[in-house]
Amino acid sequence: MNTGDSIIARPAALADAIPIYTLIRQHQDELIVRPMSDVIMNIDRFHVCEDGGRIVACAAWQILPEVGDPSKASVEIQSVAVCASCRRQHIGTRLVRAVLARVEAFAPTQAIVLTFAPEFFRTLGFHEVPKTSLMHKIYMGCINCTKYSNPFTCPEIAMALDLHGPRTRAAVSAAAPAPEVRES
Repeated sequence: MNTGDSIIARPAALADAIPIYTLIRQHQDELIVRPMSDVIMNIDRFHVCEDGGRIVACAAWQILPEVGDPSKASVEIQSVAVCASCRRQHIGTRLVRAVLARVEAFAPTQAIVLTFAPEFFRTLGFHEVPKTSLMHKIYMGCINCTKYSNPFTCPEIAMALDLHGPRTRAAVSAAAPAPEVRES
């Protein structure tokens, strides 16, 4: 793996579906595995990092509407995976930043994540929240989880990032220094 000079962060294309699917499956202890059909149907919500044409990281997003008030919707960051040989190079940080930049146009009130890597998300300004504060996520996704029998006993940590707060852009921008990633 290079030091970052050849790493390109970009929106995913249909040709990336198989590498994304494979990368997510390689992290099935930390992620909910997505069927290939789901990756393809949501390819427009994925971003990837590639190194020399090889997909080395992926992340996706989903809008979670707020019942009764669409202007208070949240965005969930999903399927953040970085291949083992590329970790500790801030590729995941760049990828989550790219996803947050992409969803900024929708003006969601917060970004949420359910994760086994809370320290990583803390570096981006996320903070722990009770799962009960994410009831829409629980009813839309967690209730159908094939991995855990109860969303409230699931060991993933619920975290949120206020996207309207004064610290938000600064926190995301000031995350640990990363090697330059060219946007295509």
